[in-house]
Amino acid sequence: MAGRLGRLLAALPAYAHTALEGLAPRGLGGAGTVRVVQGVVRSERGVLLCVRRELRGWELPGGEPRPGESDEEALRREVREETGLEIAVEGAVGDYVRSGFRAHCARVFRCRAVGGALRASREAPRLAWFEPERLPATIFPWFRVPLEDALRGLAEPVARREHLGVAAVWDGLRIDLRMRWRGDQ
Repeated sequence: MAGRLGRLLAALPAYAHTALEGLAPRGLGGAGTVRVVQGVVRSERGVLLCVRRELRGWELPGGEPRPGESDEEALRREVREETGLEIAVEGAVGDYVRSGFRAHCARVFRCRAVGGALRASREAPRLAWFEPERLPATIFPWFRVPLEDALRGLAEPVARREHLGVAAVWDGLRIDLRMRWRGDQ
């Protein structure tokens, strides 16, 4: 029981940081000001998902481009840093402009693992391959639609607008608590 209580109490600093970032985001210009790149990385083993150290829930690997870095360069670097894998970027899935909590624009790409060795990192301490038909219930809700779009293999990139309101925050909190309670299982 002490292990579970400890894991739940350890969430408090992450919750405080996330709340501060979500309520007073960088670039106060509104949705789409902060840009991130994310990859739906596939191999013969399935789809790669990661759990970050701050909030527990499965998500796509990725991050923010550095100044002067193309989206594809940033994605290759982020995936390599987080997972140890080298990827080939195969094409854009789409842009997901999110307003509300932690407003940002996520550009999502279909990718294939082409080298390297899967290893956890400081940013992503838990990694796993999942069969597309058997994805975990603990994927954060804002990653589900881009993942589904990528797995459908749409011919053209999509442009979607999503609002991350109270329901999305509640779903994310519920997933985080569930993962912590179960020891990230």
